[in-house]
Amino acid sequence: MTDPASIAAAAERVRNEFGRLDVLINNAAISNTRMRPDMSVEVYSKSTRPSVVSLDEVRAVWETNVFGVLAATQAMLPLLREAPAGRIVNVSSGVGSLTRVSVPAYPYRSIFGPVYPASKTALNAMTLAMAIEFESTNIKVNAACPGFTKTNLNNYAGTQSVEEGAREPVRLALLGPDGSTGTFSNAAGPLPW
Repeated sequence: MTDPASIAAAAERVRNEFGRLDVLINNAAISNTRMRPDMSVEVYSKSTRPSVVSLDEVRAVWETNVFGVLAATQAMLPLLREAPAGRIVNVSSGVGSLTRVSVPAYPYRSIFGPVYPASKTALNAMTLAMAIEFESTNIKVNAACPGFTKTNLNNYAGTQSVEEGAREPVRLALLGPDGSTGTFSNAAGPLPW
């Protein structure tokens, strides 16, 4: 997601092998560059408060989670335009919801900061911007929150399987012509931006 040559090669391979792209699921993300296995999320999040966070840490995460998504989408867009019904699904996170984080009782409020959570807020904004741009086309763009899924992103501490986490992105990828665009949801339904 951070290597323009790799993104261009992927687009070229899809063009050569298939001629079009029906679905783009932007699922690449990193949560940090320096959290050690023995470091708790709470300790790490204290080091990422706006007053003390390393700008290099913010840049590294945003390069993948925000700019990489935009670069990959731009590279794949000509291929999506060739599809009868293109779908873009950006894999986001509930911690990126400003509406949820603004509520003092929200359980993940204390970890909101400018690194991973804010990168997902920015990804939500990118999703909405893309959906607005493409709303008069056959391309639908939505954001999905997979939930706390056991992946390398969280050192496999998640509470649900990869299959459970994939349900909402797959549902959005398979939307029919009357399906929604410009939404943010999880398996339980719509989420607030």
